[in-house]
Amino acid sequence: MLAEGGVAALAVEPLAARGGSTKGSVYWHFATRDALLRATLDRWEAEHTAAVIAHADRGADPAERLRLLFEAVLPAGAAVELALHASLADPLVAAAVARVGRRRVGYLAEQFTGLGFTAEQAHRRAVITYSAYLGQVQLLHGAPETLPHSAEDRRALVDDVLRVLLTAPAEG
Repeated sequence: MLAEGGVAALAVEPLAARGGSTKGSVYWHFATRDALLRATLDRWEAEHTAAVIAHADRGADPAERLRLLFEAVLPAGAAVELALHASLADPLVAAAVARVGRRRVGYLAEQFTGLGFTAEQAHRRAVITYSAYLGQVQLLHGAPETLPHSAEDRRALVDDVLRVLLTAPAEG
C-alpha cells in the first residue's frame, strides 16, 4: 500500500479490503491510524535497513560489505523510499526517516573507517554514498532509462561507484 499510494493511502479501510478482512479486525491489531503507521514504519526499517545491514555484514571485510550493500539496495525499495521522503511533513514519518538515515550513514561510515579512512573522511564518504543512493531512487522514479537495466551493467555501475569511493584522497 505504501509503495503504491504513499503514506496518505495507509488507512484501515483499504488495508481491510486488501487483506480480505473487516475494519474491526484491523482495529484489533491497530487501535489508531498512527499505530498502523508506526507498525508500517517499523517494518520498513527492519526490512530495508536492518535486514540489508545483516546481509552486508556477511562480507569478510569492509569493501566486501559495501559491495554486498550496493548490490542489495540498488535494484530495490525505490517506491517505498519515495513515498516516505514525500511524506516528511508527517512527524512520525520524519522521525523514522531521520532515524534510518542516521543508522545508514553510521553503518557506511563504519565501513569506510574500517578501510582506513579517518573518521571525518569516512563520514563524508558515507554521506556521499547515501546521497547517491537517494539520487538513484529519484532516477528510478523520474528517469529510469538513465540507469543500467541488465545485471552486468548494474555490476559495472557498482564497480565504478566502489572504485571512486574507495580511492584514497590525494595528499595535499
